[in-house]
Amino acid sequence: MGRVPATVTWGLLAAWAVHDAEELATMAGWLRAARPRLEERFPGVPWERLEVSQRHVNVAIGLMGGVMAGAAALGARTGGRSGVFQAALVGFGVHGVGHLAQAAVYRGYTPGAVTAPVVVIPFTVWALRRLRAAGVPMEAGNAHAAALLPLVLGGVHGLAHAITKRADRRRLRRRRRP
Repeated sequence: MGRVPATVTWGLLAAWAVHDAEELATMAGWLRAARPRLEERFPGVPWERLEVSQRHVNVAIGLMGGVMAGAAALGARTGGRSGVFQAALVGFGVHGVGHLAQAAVYRGYTPGAVTAPVVVIPFTVWALRRLRAAGVPMEAGNAHAAALLPLVLGGVHGLAHAITKRADRRRLRRRRRP
């Protein structure tokens, strides 16, 4: 059995940081600018409830950073054998594919669409190949656990909303004053 390099385990955190830097820089502003087009194309979606402030984005990305750092640390400690690490790695790749699907449905740029095909997906494929080459078993349950990604993302955004809602409400009230 071969050794799994740190570029595989800690590389997950590094690749995530590059990808989420794009989201950090673009998400809140893109949502505001894209909302009229989104409302027109998808009228049944409550877009007003999905708009997020930059503060929310900052907090959500920070929280997700904690999740990814924990997964990378577990991967490093176990030589890539941690189920949490493997699920995070596969989930990261699935997340990248999701970004490409969003951009296709939107028919234009969406936050994360630049780094998904050049960082997220290639890193995930490379890391999975390195794990296989090192003889690390990929437990089917660990890969299936990546299906929890929507729950993790929802939890992170829910917690970010709870943390930032008071400050965001004050900001919105100030904006509405004549």
